[in-house]
Amino acid sequence: MMPTLSPTPNNNPMYNETTPLLNAANEVILGKSHKIKLALCCLLARGHLLIEDVPGVGKTTLSHTLAKLLGLQYQRIQFTSDILPSDILGASIFDPKNLSFTFHPGPLFNQLVLADEINRATPKAQSALLEAMEEHTITLEGKTYALPEPFFVIATQNPSHQIGTFPLPESQLDRFLMRIELGYPHHEAERLLLKGQSRHSLIANLPVQLPPELLLQMQTQVAQVFVSEPVLDYCQAILDFTRTSPDYPYGLSPRAGLALLNAAKAWAFLEQRDTVIPEDIKAVLAAVAGHRLRAGNHDSFAIVAPILAQVAIP
Repeated sequence: MMPTLSPTPNNNPMYNETTPLLNAANEVILGKSHKIKLALCCLLARGHLLIEDVPGVGKTTLSHTLAKLLGLQYQRIQFTSDILPSDILGASIFDPKNLSFTFHPGPLFNQLVLADEINRATPKAQSALLEAMEEHTITLEGKTYALPEPFFVIATQNPSHQIGTFPLPESQLDRFLMRIELGYPHHEAERLLLKGQSRHSLIANLPVQLPPELLLQMQTQVAQVFVSEPVLDYCQAILDFTRTSPDYPYGLSPRAGLALLNAAKAWAFLEQRDTVIPEDIKAVLAAVAGHRLRAGNHDSFAIVAPILAQVAIP
């Protein structure tokens, strides 16, 4: 029997049980509560997440923590310059006993997949993720295989100026609903990290806070969050601004507009509201639009600053 969401005293229809999960994640990833909330928002919106930052700031730890707290099948794929698409998708291997080929699924056949250092792989290997991220299927040798649900890709990316990296093409970047940067921890959080327990041991002892069945139910509820006509006006004004402003060489696409609305719905859900307000769009705008408008700039908040300053809220 599928678990159901617990009612609140005021019978709020958008009440959800994400607070214990967020609290537990904040015990592992110190001083990054907003970024953790964005990551969960991305998952609730059925999107994929790109984390871009220097090595060692907790990108892998965040993905492993979410997988543990959500009870998801988890697999980490280390991307290197010599990785092949078959190393990601799987391959058909000849069985001499049956005189036939048997398909052996690759590591992508899991619910949460960490594509670690994705930009260290060649474009051919990177493109192996495109169909999976968009369609939740994999097609090999004329046969299509369904991926498990929920299916969530978290990719980490090192800064492009580091040695041995291949920049992600725009078509690959567009498959990620959000891009975030964790950054260095503030002084107090880093002191607690240095004095505290190993992150690996903390993750190993984490209980499941939100089982996959309940997560799927929440994703369905997120899709039902109401968007009013004035909020749609605001969203379209943002899209129009990026297409006409000299600050951006390319404007946001219709798919980017849908991504912005879906992310705003998930943010409203996390705020326990059943209606999107303009502040929800503003809360997720940098994470959704930054990597689509970057134009050589890696600071998402600086990228969207002209939008926030010049596009009026209806």
